[in-house]
Amino acid sequence: MSIASLFPLSSRRMRRSFVTCVLALAPTVSLLAVPAASAAQPEAPVKLAAPAPQAGTAPQAAEPPATPTVPVPAAVRGLTPVGELAKVPAPSVDAKAWLVLDANSGQVLGDVDPDEKIEPASLTKMMSTYIVFDALENKRLSLDQKVNVSEKAWRTGGSRMFIKLGTQVSVDDLLQGVIVQSGNDATVALAEAVAGSESAFAALMNQEAQKMGLTNTHYVNSTGLPDPDHYTTVRDLATLARDLVTRFPQYLHYYSEKEFTYNKIKQRNRNRLLWVDSTVDGLKTGHTQSAGYCLVATAKRGDRRLVTVVVGAPSDSARTESSLKMLNWGFQNFDTIKLYDATHAAVQARVWEGTAATVGLGQPGPTWITVPRGEGQLVKPVAQYTQPLIAPLRKGAQVGEVSLTLAGKVLRREPLVVLNDVPQAGFFGRIFDKIRLMFK
Repeated sequence: MSIASLFPLSSRRMRRSFVTCVLALAPTVSLLAVPAASAAQPEAPVKLAAPAPQAGTAPQAAEPPATPTVPVPAAVRGLTPVGELAKVPAPSVDAKAWLVLDANSGQVLGDVDPDEKIEPASLTKMMSTYIVFDALENKRLSLDQKVNVSEKAWRTGGSRMFIKLGTQVSVDDLLQGVIVQSGNDATVALAEAVAGSESAFAALMNQEAQKMGLTNTHYVNSTGLPDPDHYTTVRDLATLARDLVTRFPQYLHYYSEKEFTYNKIKQRNRNRLLWVDSTVDGLKTGHTQSAGYCLVATAKRGDRRLVTVVVGAPSDSARTESSLKMLNWGFQNFDTIKLYDATHAAVQARVWEGTAATVGLGQPGPTWITVPRGEGQLVKPVAQYTQPLIAPLRKGAQVGEVSLTLAGKVLRREPLVVLNDVPQAGFFGRIFDKIRLMFK
């Protein structure tokens, strides 16, 4: 005699109830990426005991930020921008568009027109160097490797490193020519060394932009010379800058070099903040008549790193002054704290039909949050996840999310994932839990 025949009505009711829940909650289940095996009615939000915030050290620079790395607009996710809770408003900035990003948490502190398409000018070279750094890390290039200077590279107009046609220049020198001198000739030479041609290199740039989530960015060249189909936004630039300094800290020293001499020609870095603020260690300037004066800057004070983006400023001094004001505002009026490590269980959840009775749910990586200065202890995390959780459960499967709130406002949401595998229980263990769930 089968088990089903012992409980015919109950079994049919449980099966029908389960299917009805899945269909009725399909949009929610899709949003939370809940595995089909554990899909059921969502459990009421669980208020978590807020962990003691850590001033903590910054995330390991060698590790890429947890995906998605793009700072999603707060309004899109129903979040409150942390800048709205600041006691001191953002400074006045003389520019077409701007943004301040906390590189540790990925939160935007303040912005104006962050998603308006703009001409990036030489800020394009941040992506160019990102591709070159990736080639170096994957041993497709080496710093001492010699690169032939083609006629195309030699003839490229705009700012120049003054490399000579037919000569060989090391990758190390070319990187300094790109970053310190903003040499278009050096940029094209590196692009050809990596991809064979500048057009093929631009295709690599666009592929990388897609991986980063730069949805409003498109490249047609490696240098940033004007083209109607060559564009980006300050939000995408901030995302790129954050990924660059996080993934490739070993090459960040190039961006803080104040001058470079090649072919007996000394040129100074156009980032004037390097002389004004010792905590600034990058990143890149840009300028064309149509783009105006642009600057992506980054500074590290203590364990915090900020990124600022200014585009369309009326002068070199205006972009420098505006960037410094934004850096000071971001550092002085906000704290960034670490709430959880990757291994910390935010909640212990009941598991059914598994070899374990409970499983820890937490975040896939360290959880950082930026709040107005002095308010870190007031952050309240609230977890919401589907229930019942039915084994098998695999480590890393997303089953809900944690909302991080301050003063009743949701500042950010983080995925809630299974921290350990939970195999399915044996036949009798599963049957026992099925019966218990009927009467739950």
